[in-house]
Amino acid sequence: MSSTPTPLQTAPRKRWQGVRDFWARVTEGLALQQLWGQFKSEAHATYGLYSRDVDWDEIGKEKGTVKRYLFAAWALFQAMLMKLSPARRVLLLIAVILLIFQPDIRWGGNELTFGLGWMGAPILFVLLALELGDRVTMKRDLEIAREIQQWLVPDHPPLVSGMDIAFATRPQNTVAGDYYDAFLRSVPDANSDKSPLLVVVADVAGKSVPAALLMATFQASLRALSATSASLDEIVAGVNRYAQAHSLEGRRFTTAFLAEINLDTRELHYVNAGHNDPILRRASGQIERLSTGGPPFGLPLLSYGEISYPSARVRLQPGDLLFIFTDGVVEAVNETGQEYSEARLVPLLEAGPPETAAETLKRVMADVNQFVGYARQHDDITCLVLRVST
Repeated sequence: MSSTPTPLQTAPRKRWQGVRDFWARVTEGLALQQLWGQFKSEAHATYGLYSRDVDWDEIGKEKGTVKRYLFAAWALFQAMLMKLSPARRVLLLIAVILLIFQPDIRWGGNELTFGLGWMGAPILFVLLALELGDRVTMKRDLEIAREIQQWLVPDHPPLVSGMDIAFATRPQNTVAGDYYDAFLRSVPDANSDKSPLLVVVADVAGKSVPAALLMATFQASLRALSATSASLDEIVAGVNRYAQAHSLEGRRFTTAFLAEINLDTRELHYVNAGHNDPILRRASGQIERLSTGGPPFGLPLLSYGEISYPSARVRLQPGDLLFIFTDGVVEAVNETGQEYSEARLVPLLEAGPPETAAETLKRVMADVNQFVGYARQHDDITCLVLRVST
């Protein structure tokens, strides 16, 4: 007898396979534990969005626990309501009233009754569809902005003799305010026949689109000045002037670390503009912090006057490692609200084994991810690792 399955036998298998395929698309392959962790972090972030518009001090004055809970729920509902357009606010109110009060319409006395409560669910579905439509449109625009932004930063490190470079960035939103770059200047060094290596990591105050737009202007000004014969000090002064002209009276300042490396002498000339102090781990294991510089770029001239940016020089040796990062690394928080902090980062680099820049970067990012867990990322994370070859 033939063992070929009959259509009646294969139909249930196909249906079950279809269900499994649909579930895989919905969950993107995530396990239930991962889905629950993601939901908790998103719910916490959404609650924070709405709770900022609630006057908790006023609610705290209410007497009675039940009364406070009711007032808090009403305040959160109003906060959510006011995020919608006026027309959608009305639809949401109608849907809530229908679902809560379940009104009826009677025809011919009590002979014919129509319940209207069920209409609340379709109205909520329509609202959800409208909000999703807006989100999809915005996401498409943000994806285009992200593609443009990716053109402004290198997708792979430059190949520089004697230098091993790696970098990574993870935006909090689709687009980011962090900037990183490493490139050989087109103008040779004054004390060398080789073009110097310029390394920069910057962080524009704020997040998402406004920060990304200012990041683009920062990149443009830096690249333009670097193409001239200007020294690092002159580049820093020019970038600051440009940032002051586009900082919205200091509300959109930029922290940055800029360094120029002479590839013959391995001398690193740097300026730290209000940025997290990069970590220089010597081949011996000794840790140094590169802090010389001034305040962030873009502070208003009228408030702070003429700002100077002193620079410093250090000599890199074979085996030295330079780790430059933005505050999103050390300020990454887990589900309990604890920060990753430099207290975890510095020992991790100090005790690092002999490895490539890419391996160091991977190890640090993995440690940050493990610490954060399912907590939602609240800031852009960017790291640049430079190791001097032995």
